[in-house]
Amino acid sequence: MDYQHLIEEVYQEVQEENLRGKVADYIPEIANVDPNKFGIALVDLKGNVFGAGDYKEQFSIQSISKVHTLTMVFKAFDTKLWSRVNVEPSGDPFNSIAQLEYEKGIPRNPFINAGALVITDALCSKFEKPIAQLTEFINEIAGDTCVKINPDVKNSEKNHGERNTALAYFLKSFKNFNNPIEEVLEVYFSQCAIAMSCVDLAKSFSFLANDGYSIFAERQILSESNARRINALMLTCGFYDEAGEFAFRVGLPGKSGVGGGVAAVMPHKFSIAVWSPELNEKGNSVKSIKALELLTNKLEFSLF
Repeated sequence: MDYQHLIEEVYQEVQEENLRGKVADYIPEIANVDPNKFGIALVDLKGNVFGAGDYKEQFSIQSISKVHTLTMVFKAFDTKLWSRVNVEPSGDPFNSIAQLEYEKGIPRNPFINAGALVITDALCSKFEKPIAQLTEFINEIAGDTCVKINPDVKNSEKNHGERNTALAYFLKSFKNFNNPIEEVLEVYFSQCAIAMSCVDLAKSFSFLANDGYSIFAERQILSESNARRINALMLTCGFYDEAGEFAFRVGLPGKSGVGGGVAAVMPHKFSIAVWSPELNEKGNSVKSIKALELLTNKLEFSLF
């Protein structure tokens, strides 16, 4: 398979369509990003990198980091974790307070904000220095010292984080929160402010395409069955309330972020990251999703 030719073809076709969306403006630092940026990087299971466009430029990965934090706590808490957070698609906006109240403080899944706050709370319970240890972990599975936490993005989120603070207090009121709220929010805003390139992001997802084994860390990150479970969660819950549409059009497990990034995997073949800052009304990157749809169409295979 000539992945380089394929990536370049997809990149060119998406550019020619000139799809437009809207850069996330509720985080002022992200609102300043050049809307025309667009990059694709694919990493096969031998570690070969294929890319096009701005694939080496760092961007704010935002909610994609929720996959990394979930991976870190998955094994440590295992069955206990799933009494605190469910594994169902939400069908509601990712920051819904009404849904959390209706469901008595048990978030629908780990990838909506309320669920991610529970996971970050679990991370704070498990690790003494959660931010440093998260950074080390992502660097290890990406095979490079690549993670940067953008202080401007972090402070921007912190200064506009009223809804996440409200969600944390809701969780606490239902006794689904074990650590000081400010401490957990500090970690949460830091993880969302992680900046990586498409190359490094695709590498950091490689273990999920490889039955839980990272060729870059040279170790088993998760068991095969737990890696499958994270892939299942990404397929059903990884794209906010557009997960069904993504599964229908693309058919890969993946996770999006409001920075315009999408990371996805084709089990036993490759991992891929795409970045373009302009989003659709559901909060997912217009060009990134189109690129992945074209890619799976051209490959003539998907998860299904």
